[in-house]
Amino acid sequence: MNKKNDKKLVVIQVAGLSYNLLSNCNHAKINNLNFESAQSIFPALTCTTQASFRTASAPNCHGMTANGFWSRKLCKPMFWEQSASLVEGQRIWQQMRKKGKRVAMMFWQQSLGEDIDLVLSPAPIHKHHGGMIMDCYSKPDGLYKKLCKTIGTDFNLKHYWGPLANAKVGDWIASATSIILEEPEMAPDLLFTYLPSMDYDLQRFGPGHPKSKKALQTTFAQLEKILSQCNRQGYEVLIFGDYTITETQKPAVFPNRVLHEAGLFNTRKVKNMLYPDFYTSSAFAMVDHQIAHVYVKHKSDIDQVKNILANVDGIAEILDKSEQSRLNVDHANSGELVIVAEKSRWFAYLWWAKKSEMPDYASHVDIHNKPGYDPCELFFGFPPNISCKTDRIRGSHGRCDPQEKIAWAKTFESNIKPKSLIDLALMVKNWFNEPDE
Repeated sequence: MNKKNDKKLVVIQVAGLSYNLLSNCNHAKINNLNFESAQSIFPALTCTTQASFRTASAPNCHGMTANGFWSRKLCKPMFWEQSASLVEGQRIWQQMRKKGKRVAMMFWQQSLGEDIDLVLSPAPIHKHHGGMIMDCYSKPDGLYKKLCKTIGTDFNLKHYWGPLANAKVGDWIASATSIILEEPEMAPDLLFTYLPSMDYDLQRFGPGHPKSKKALQTTFAQLEKILSQCNRQGYEVLIFGDYTITETQKPAVFPNRVLHEAGLFNTRKVKNMLYPDFYTSSAFAMVDHQIAHVYVKHKSDIDQVKNILANVDGIAEILDKSEQSRLNVDHANSGELVIVAEKSRWFAYLWWAKKSEMPDYASHVDIHNKPGYDPCELFFGFPPNISCKTDRIRGSHGRCDPQEKIAWAKTFESNIKPKSLIDLALMVKNWFNEPDE
């Protein structure tokens, strides 16, 4: 236990770490730390949960209502943008930094430009004639190259996302995190890091598959590496899961196909391929796992769109602005409607009906041009691009059902008994801000 005037903490976010998954795999503890359960945030998505944690607030306050947002002025969906200014609100570390404490953030979304002391995040350079230069943005400058030299290998973005995504990326991040903690000139007082290794196979095969259970074991090995280093360097630890990935046993739902057939979502044909025409479309769905923001250009069309979607198999809820308020997701970035998939379903962004109409980027890893999240990028297709077969996806998330809890564990004492992800963030904030003894 650290003295109060010498508090140091590592916060480890583990993608897909749910209480049910741990229970089913008989992994109730790690290094004598007992895992407990808490509720995630709606929608239970990466950027949303991370923004909620760093601000201890709901999406209607911080604005990250999904992994992307619709720019009404540009008429363009923006996915996986990395500017820290996209997250509105005061950070939980603001008071402690005023006292001279150092903060670091590794591999969290929307971290570029964050007013902290150390940042490390993927930032590849896309080449004009195809391909990319793999690189990471680092603050201070030169940190990434130093880490690569110490670890003995560069960070491989293909292991981070795409059909080659695997546990090696978590191994690299665990090593980098451990190195940061042991070097006095870099070591912060509060460090946020992220282990994504479980996310891939849980989506590919579902939480009950042997490969998913193996991914959990691999992630625990990564956690143990960081925990051992934390123990050596005198750091307390908080481990938390962001969302629960559940089985998707039924076909994907295609809201944009429905809106296209209704004449509300327009496309333009380029070499027989159908590309979206967002400038003239009356409505379209920006999909994100089990939720989708439906943007409707004219208020007079909202009821029509709502009635059309109400008849779509696989949609469990349709939230207008008043209903979004009940779930704390009523923000300017949210759609006029938010739709929620049934528990065993998820939303796919596709709007075309024939393979010949498929836009070029559909068969490639392209996280920025697609108007929605595409888990099919986790599989190879033929020819050697990515698969477009939505029936291969066996796990998804985004819903925030009461019975689906995230898992968390800590090494420090606190008077707060967390029941939710926001409670966990408040616990960290209050722990640092308690008066010194």
